[in-house]
Amino acid sequence: MKARVHVMLKDGVLDPQGAAVKHALGALGFAGVNDVRQGKVIELDLAEGTTEAQVGEMCEKLLANMVIESYRIDFL
Repeated sequence: MKARVHVMLKDGVLDPQGAAVKHALGALGFAGVNDVRQGKVIELDLAEGTTEAQVGEMCEKLLANMVIESYRIDFL
């Protein structure tokens, strides 16, 4: 089984990388972008028997900084 973990900054946390991407898009002539939030995607190839709860624990202990980030797990 595979899992894809999407990690994003929580609402209200400043995203300087997202702001830089938004500025660069405008400088390149791409109009119509109101906001950019940058995150990361982590793909896990899981051993048989790994549970959803274990993947959630992985996220909360290592893959996401729970103070400023949230995550979503998609099992593939």
